[in-house]
Amino acid sequence: MLSSVITRYKSTNLIVQILIGIILGVIVGIFVPSLVDFTSLLGNFFIGALKAIAPILVFILVLSAISTREYGDGTKKIKKVIILYLIGTFLASVCAVIASFLFPTKLILEIPQNTDLIPPSSVIKVFQDLLFSMVENPVKALANGNYIGILTWAIAAGIALKTCSKEVKRVFIDINEGTIKIVAFIVRLAPFGIFGLVSSNIARTGIETMANYAMLLVVLVGTMLFVTFVINPLIVFVVTKKNPYPLVWVCLKHSAIYAFFTRSSAANIPVNMALCSKINVDKELYGVSIPLGATINMAGAAVTIAILALSAVHTLGINVSFTQALLLSFLAAFAACGASGVAGGSLLLVPLACSLFGISDDIAMQVVGVGFIIGVIQDSVETALNSSTDVLFSAICSDTQIDLSRV
Repeated sequence: MLSSVITRYKSTNLIVQILIGIILGVIVGIFVPSLVDFTSLLGNFFIGALKAIAPILVFILVLSAISTREYGDGTKKIKKVIILYLIGTFLASVCAVIASFLFPTKLILEIPQNTDLIPPSSVIKVFQDLLFSMVENPVKALANGNYIGILTWAIAAGIALKTCSKEVKRVFIDINEGTIKIVAFIVRLAPFGIFGLVSSNIARTGIETMANYAMLLVVLVGTMLFVTFVINPLIVFVVTKKNPYPLVWVCLKHSAIYAFFTRSSAANIPVNMALCSKINVDKELYGVSIPLGATINMAGAAVTIAILALSAVHTLGINVSFTQALLLSFLAAFAACGASGVAGGSLLLVPLACSLFGISDDIAMQVVGVGFIIGVIQDSVETALNSSTDVLFSAICSDTQIDLSRV
């Protein structure tokens, strides 16, 4: 009986489960607030699980990506595509930072009374804090959730282990895959955690909580649409000197729609490769660029990371300097390239961006929880942007003549 219930739960679409969790959370929060003491445990358990796995995930993802990446002739052939992937992701991050300042959103968070919210007093102080965070003991960095230190040691270890044997690299790949499986398991618990978070928030602050989330969602989706219809076409025009929109529309119609519903760039790889074949992209190019794009071309993830981090900043009343905003743009773009392939994977990198402003792990994980609540729409739009851009940039870098009439 129990096994059949678990099997049915695992086979049900996660989006549907999260929607049910949100609806039930609203109902309990409004009509049965006496149950909130119990339901809040589910939310706290979910946040605790995310808080536990996030530092390990960041460390393993970055170390594995750097130490196991092969830089052979195949990569040299798509150097132009890789550059476009990185430029597109960085510009998306910049757009997200600008959008956050134009339309600041505040979240409803439980802020500990002893939280130090004093912002850095100068640019020198910013770099000083950044420098000392980078060289913190790696074990202590993992234990305390110091993501700057985790990132630094992961990069250093990845570079140091690049020359290790294939057998050792295989171990890192297996560890990486195992970590992602743990993350996937925790994400499957999201409906219960979101039910607890929504019910407790509604009971504590009222229905205006959901309106606050709606504003955040509008800023996120609006920024992603701006990248889709303005930034990406601008990049295409600069490269090709041609009207970019016919190709943009083809990518949206034949790639973005599928990605919106699968919510996985990796799952959309066969769709993208079939589309590239139809429009006559060089096979040797898209055979490498599409799988690679599903890994490192994460403009949507950069938008999510930057906007959620700055929402926490606005909520806490922290003043952000131009230097910090610029650092966040680079950090969000870099972190996005390491986002895991599971639904909601970019959300687990939000604490990395929050750490740039001295925001504690406890508060950052509450922001991640908010991200899961709006992830029903946010993650779908994010994946649609990421995946369709893979085809878009591959097409404009192809030596063959693109033929849009074939689709």
